[in-house]
Amino acid sequence: MPKIELTNMVFIQNPVTKKVLVQDRVKSWKGLSFPGGHVEENESFIDSAIREVREETGLEVRNLKFCGVIHWLHKKTFDRYIVFLYKTSDFSGELKDCSEGKHFWISIDELKNTPSENSTPEYLPMFLEDKYSEAFGLWSEDEDWGLVFK
Repeated sequence: MPKIELTNMVFIQNPVTKKVLVQDRVKSWKGLSFPGGHVEENESFIDSAIREVREETGLEVRNLKFCGVIHWLHKKTFDRYIVFLYKTSDFSGELKDCSEGKHFWISIDELKNTPSENSTPEYLPMFLEDKYSEAFGLWSEDEDWGLVFK
């Protein structure tokens, strides 16, 4: 039976500097990423996003806006990995690092031009352009995959 993993990612933008918060991940899915993580049992998608941001960054986020879904389907096992995307510029607290990596603020242009082992820069249209609600990709361990935005 295929597995389904539910996760989230939050694009946090400073309303004054317009820079976005990224995590330089050192464990799995290495490279620059937005804060987020797995949805736990009996937890709403938004509540999980708020909790994950607080756990990873120390920040309290509010007024999350849903930006769409990115999901992948494994070509052989049919497992699905689903990421619910949110953005906000409403936050408070003191930024901290976590065991998964260091956090820092970066301009969107810098992020677009920074090499990354993961695909985070590819996700920017989902957060920045209101014309997409879904990105879908097929994947397997032995070949590259790409996302189709819809």
